[in-house]
Amino acid sequence: MVFNSLQFLVFFGIVTLAYFLLAHKYRWLLLLLASCYFYMAFVPIYLGILALTIVIDYFAGILLEQHDGRKKKWILALSIVANVGVLAVFKYYQFIFNNISWLAHALDIPVQMPVLSILLPIGLSFHTFQAMSYTIEVYRGNQKAERNFGIYSLYVMFYPQLVAGPIERPQNLIHQFYERKHWDRHRVQSGLLQMGIGIFKKVVIADRLAMVVDEVYGNVGEQSGTNLAVAAVFYSFQIYCDFSGYSDVAIGAARVMGFKLMDNFRAPYWATSIPEFWRRWHMSLSTWFKDYVYFSLGGNRVSIPRWYLNIMIVFVLSGLWHGASWNFVIWGSLHGIFQLIGLTLNRLFPVLAADRRKTVLGQWLYRLLTFFLVTIAWVFFRIAHFSTIKLWFYQMAQFDFSSPLNVSMVSKELYLSVFLIVGLFTLESKRDKVKGFMETFFWLVFPVLLLGIYFLGVFSMKQFIYFQF
Repeated sequence: MVFNSLQFLVFFGIVTLAYFLLAHKYRWLLLLLASCYFYMAFVPIYLGILALTIVIDYFAGILLEQHDGRKKKWILALSIVANVGVLAVFKYYQFIFNNISWLAHALDIPVQMPVLSILLPIGLSFHTFQAMSYTIEVYRGNQKAERNFGIYSLYVMFYPQLVAGPIERPQNLIHQFYERKHWDRHRVQSGLLQMGIGIFKKVVIADRLAMVVDEVYGNVGEQSGTNLAVAAVFYSFQIYCDFSGYSDVAIGAARVMGFKLMDNFRAPYWATSIPEFWRRWHMSLSTWFKDYVYFSLGGNRVSIPRWYLNIMIVFVLSGLWHGASWNFVIWGSLHGIFQLIGLTLNRLFPVLAADRRKTVLGQWLYRLLTFFLVTIAWVFFRIAHFSTIKLWFYQMAQFDFSSPLNVSMVSKELYLSVFLIVGLFTLESKRDKVKGFMETFFWLVFPVLLLGIYFLGVFSMKQFIYFQF
């Protein structure tokens, strides 16, 4: 059940109506049952896999609260191993199998590993990380162990953010399930507006850009440098509108019912440096790695070589989190390398630091450079095979400014695509003011938004990109 479907809109309407009609003490049960149904709508067996991790971490939380010292550390370690183990089996087994087989063949060593045909549960990486947040925060004393098994299950399974986040922390979300929520017209309007914006981003912008991106990346060897350059820029905005669109729907749907989820995006392409980009992009994942991996490794409170190593470890793991393939590892590594180069240049030439450039021209030069680096990295994210990546760079090396854009999309659609990108970029520069205006004039803006979705939407029912992770 995807957000950009009539099925979800009907589901959301029924669940929300029932939620406000029910007595407060039964609402958590309704949300839990609704979340189970929502997840089973993809593949029913997924629910059994999710239930396994829920049971493990529920009891781990209680045991963590009852013990201290070495035993407490062992309980946390076993919980993390169990969660990572589930992730490793369902997401990384084939990747590990292929690499061991390749290495054994290269070294002429006979190795036999069982061949498993495993279906990756949708959103596994997201709810696994959310579950690990719970046990880590209980271990650190920032969250009491949840005794109500149903409430804890709901924390992991809350349907708006179950499949693709935001990845919430228990101290931010669990207590909200106990709070009495009342109908609030302004809050409902704000939530519906954010849902509408999210669906607009997905079906009007992302899925329209996908028509060019899929065509060009589907046959890289036959494309001109112009086609590849345009497709690369289009993909940067496609993946942003696709994923931030999902987050908007998730946050908005939760807000309608009175729940506050953390922001996941904050105009990332306005960033003037790679570190700033990651403070704006997929913030729930960025802060997860920062809090639980980067700081645990010592952060920047270590020697410079160790600091640089910590940064690389975080970004390599981030790449691997996104997918069981070397292209994702390289994508993450590139962002790590960009960070290290930037840090080194800032130490050697402090005047060049992005935050020291106060002129408008300077800020724009840094903004364009950051976007260029991010877009180049996205090439590795989008293309899985190294031979195709090499071909992409080879074709780009033949770039000819006189070469026209040659794609099947009609010129009118291309102009609309560019207009939508520029419009989105411009509106995000005044994010808070635009949000205030839209909420003030809700009864004018929301119908226009719905009409825009209806008349301009590309209703191909394309899955959200981040569903694969």
